[in-house]
Formats: sequence, structure tokens, C-alpha cells
Amino acid sequence: MDLRVIVLGAGFGGLELTTILSEALGERLDLTLIDKSDSFIFGFSKLDIMFGRKTPDAVRLDYRDIVKPGVTFRQETITAIDPDSKRVTTESGAYDADVLVVALGADYDPAATPGLSEGGNEFYSVAGAERLREVLPNFSKGRLIVGVTSTPFKCPPAPSEAALLLDDYLSRRGVRHACEISLVMPFGIPIPPSPDTSRALLGAFAERGIAFIPNRLVRLLDPVRRVAILDDGSEMPYDLFLGIPKHRVPDVVAASGMTEDGWIPVNPKNLKTRYPGVYAIGDVTSVGTPKAGVFAEGAARVVAAALLAELRGEEAPPAYDGAGSCYVEFGGERVGRVDVNFLSGPSPTGSYTAATTALVAEKQLFGSSRRRRWFGL
Repeated sequence: MDLRVIVLGAGFGGLELTTILSEALGERLDLTLIDKSDSFIFGFSKLDIMFGRKTPDAVRLDYRDIVKPGVTFRQETITAIDPDSKRVTTESGAYDADVLVVALGADYDPAATPGLSEGGNEFYSVAGAERLREVLPNFSKGRLIVGVTSTPFKCPPAPSEAALLLDDYLSRRGVRHACEISLVMPFGIPIPPSPDTSRALLGAFAERGIAFIPNRLVRLLDPVRRVAILDDGSEMPYDLFLGIPKHRVPDVVAASGMTEDGWIPVNPKNLKTRYPGVYAIGDVTSVGTPKAGVFAEGAARVVAAALLAELRGEEAPPAYDGAGSCYVEFGGERVGRVDVNFLSGPSPTGSYTAATTALVAEKQLFGSSRRRRWFGL
């Protein structure tokens, strides 16, 4: 075998890296892909689950469908990572490699926000989206808050999407007039790198009577009084709270000694960690891009190109540019797109493509093309 690799985590980054290396090397590759789950779900599909547009089974992609030359998938729970020796231990055994890629993403910690588990809901996990699928049909009047509890958090447009889709959902049911929707965000505008996208979202909020509360975080909930308390001490009464929980690295990553200030630091140009032969991509890092799948995918391409160049004795590939596109649901069967670049210039930049029904098809193609590429479906 010419290249022996362990990839931890089968999300956007792990799947893209695995696919590129398999296509390039075939049976010359010895790659073990490890994930504790049996299936993959696109992040945007959680909104489909939450609003009853699709069932969980309809959006779940089974890892058993991954059949690629040189690749073995293991559904196992990782119990230890030794970055010095590039050894990974699971509940079923141990694995050694020449190259280790950590792509385990970020876990959610609802307990870090007092009262969230007892008095609120979260929609970032599949389980949370499934619970809200049962809760929302019974909500017909009162104050509804979508609130961010901590930074950084995955998919920065998602809280705005949730607020707009809630407006859509309640309007279709004929109860929107009896409901108040507020969005609490830690930024001055919804999407800081793209003022045009932010203006479009703020315009949609104003048009639909959604209150935007900028530069604030929800620090705790009082389930008895049904009050959300913000980081400035102000209070917001609620009848239904949808929270974005605190994010953190998985416990096994924290125990590995790889993190600084809560995340794995990497060289932003090539995603290398301080350990030889060890890379980290996606949400588990502090690389400087948003925690979203499309950026993990872009990072995976850079790592794959670097590994192949080294194997072939070629020049190193261009540096990671931190570029990506995110689709933004506006409701009314319209989708916008924001294209952002975080690492190429002195500051992040972004452009906006206005929401249309045509972009719905483009977003669907984004998902279906990756489903075919990663799973052959």
C-alpha cells in the first residue's frame, strides 16, 4: 500500500477526503474511515425534519452504502486519540496510520446553558429537530424566541432561516397573527461577512414582523417564569424557545491534548496540526472559517491534494482559501445564496444572490450531487 490513512469522522470533510483519495489511488490506498454513527444527514435536512417536510428516514444516508476502492468504514466509538503515534483506539480495537485526519466536528452542550434542557428546545441535532416536529403543531399562540447561546456555532445563517421558516409555517396554519417571533443573535447584522445578505434578511424580518435582537446572547432560561435572560441582564418572556446550544469539541478530542482554547489549532494554509502527519479539518478546528459543512469540504480538498502531491513528489497545492457558498432559506419556497471567502484577503468578503425559486433547484443539486459522489446513490 502506498498511503495508510485514518480519517476520524464521516461528515462533509471526512467523506470528501475519503472520496478524493479513493478516486486517485484506488487499491493503492489503505484508508479506514471511523464514525460512531451508522448514517449521515445533511445539516439543512434538520429543518426539513423539524417542519415535517421530510421524515428522518427519508434524509438519512447509510454509511454501509459507501463502497470505494481502498476504503474501509468502521462504525465504532473512538475512545482515545494519540496524535504523537497517530494511533486511534476504539471500543473494538486500535488503528495505526501514516496519516491521521481528525474531522470529528463539534458536539452540542445544552447543559452549558442553565434551563435550556428543562425549559427550551434545540434544533441543531437530529433528535432536537425530531422533538420539535412534535412540538410545533401544538403551538398556536404566544411568544417564540430563536436564540443563540454561545459562539462559535455551526451554520451562521441557520437561526435566521429558522425564524423565517417559522413565520412561513405559522402563516400556513393561519395562526401567525397570534404569535410573536424574535431572533437573538450575537452579531450586529445576521451575516457579518456579507452586508447584502444581511440587508436582505433584515428586510425580510421587517416585512414579516420578526424582531431582530443584535449583539446579544441568551445566557440562561428560567423555566418557571418562562423568561430568557440575555448577556446584558435583560429578560425576554417566551412561550416556546428554540436555542442554538453551546458547541464544543468531542470529549475524546479534548482528552487527546490537541486543543488550545477549546479547538484544534491548525496552519490555515494546509490544515496541518503541530503533530507531524496529523491534520484537522472542519468544525473541530479554529481555522477561522464558519463551522459549516461546505468549509470542511473545501479543507478536505486541500488536505487530499497535499497528500497526493507529497506521495507523487509534486509541488504543494495552493493554500486553503476558506471559500464557500451557503444557501439561505427565506420561506415561500425561495432560497438565496451567500458566497464568502475568509482567508484570501485581509478580511472576510461575501456576495449575495437574491432569493428565488430557481435557487431551490440549485440547493437540491448541491445535496444530490454529494449524495451520488459520496454514497453512489
